[in-house]
Amino acid sequence: MPSLSDKLKSLGVQVGAKNLAAPPAAATFPVEDVVPGRFVETSGGRAYLIEELYPPNYRHGRGGLSVSASLQAIAEWAGEPSLVKMPCERFAFLDTETSGLAGGTGTFAFLVGVGRFEAGAFRLAQFFMPDPLDEPGLLLALEEFLAPCQVIVSFNGKSFDIPLLNTRYTLQGWKTPFTGLAHVDLLHLARRIWRDRLPSRTLGSLEVQILQSHRSESEVPGWMIPEIYFEYLRSRDARPLQNVFYHNAIDVISMAALLQHIAQLLEDPIHNADGFSLDQAAVARLLEELGHLDEAVGLYQEALEAGLPFEAFHDTLRRLSLLHKRRDDYAAALPLWQRAADERQIYAFVELAKYYEHHTGELDQAAHWTQAALERICTPMERAQWQAELQHRLQRLQRKQLK
Repeated sequence: MPSLSDKLKSLGVQVGAKNLAAPPAAATFPVEDVVPGRFVETSGGRAYLIEELYPPNYRHGRGGLSVSASLQAIAEWAGEPSLVKMPCERFAFLDTETSGLAGGTGTFAFLVGVGRFEAGAFRLAQFFMPDPLDEPGLLLALEEFLAPCQVIVSFNGKSFDIPLLNTRYTLQGWKTPFTGLAHVDLLHLARRIWRDRLPSRTLGSLEVQILQSHRSESEVPGWMIPEIYFEYLRSRDARPLQNVFYHNAIDVISMAALLQHIAQLLEDPIHNADGFSLDQAAVARLLEELGHLDEAVGLYQEALEAGLPFEAFHDTLRRLSLLHKRRDDYAAALPLWQRAADERQIYAFVELAKYYEHHTGELDQAAHWTQAALERICTPMERAQWQAELQHRLQRLQRKQLK
């Protein structure tokens, strides 16, 4: 009686794997076949390096990349006085693409884009690790590139990129190359300047609204990038990574253009604010905080004369009046308080009451302005902020009047 194997063979079914043909090899698209670059060898392994040189006359949107404006205000804001005389060749503009967006010791940077100036041109280097095992090579290659640099410019790098890279160097048992470097985080500065005018201060938004630059269809949203990299590790198809390299490159280039634009704005806000009085008012606040009171006064006045939205107008009016008070220039402060009081700004009534009580001794006037302030309280917020203080002030003034 024929066996099951004999019956299967008679039907043309092959039994066993001895004579089976090998399955076709899966198509792979390694990064070196997708994006022009080269492997660099280090003592810790290799990294894939993609480089591009942007000439001195390169334009990114409305402006160039080279830093020609004074960095005095930025240096004071960042607490890095060395920036003022630092040659631009010592600046490194850095951005990472990572395996996750939350950070932590399990997150690593698989792509680090970093740019620096060389003889007027801007050299962009992107260090990529085709495999997580290549991390030591990437870190060492990055450290070599950063060797001439003394300043890091980033966008949210103080909170994310640099702490993440510091962790990766530490996990390798190495000293981080970022120790001792000055750091300018443009995200925090952009928030200070464009908080009132722009609803979004992401780098992509600033590119469009401030730099007047638009990304191509190759752009990929940042939140998709970790999954694109993990899919590459599974498939070894590097073609989707082209969009990631593009995203990273534009981030780095935009930081250089943004630093130059902000430096120009802070150097001459009247002519470089493009008619946006909100930007002038924001720069005035920054200059005031830095102690440049004369410049702040002039810029506040410029912004008020140019016209501001209601809330910004009264905030600027209040700041300017209190700055005059701080400088003992009551002749300039009084008309501003009168103007604000005409529009029921309660702080102005309080300031007028203080002035008449403490500087002229006119207690009747001081009591008048205090009572007027109490009568204009109409919201729960105003009541919570002002009522107890004003009642106490009025009672004290009444007692002084009886003496």
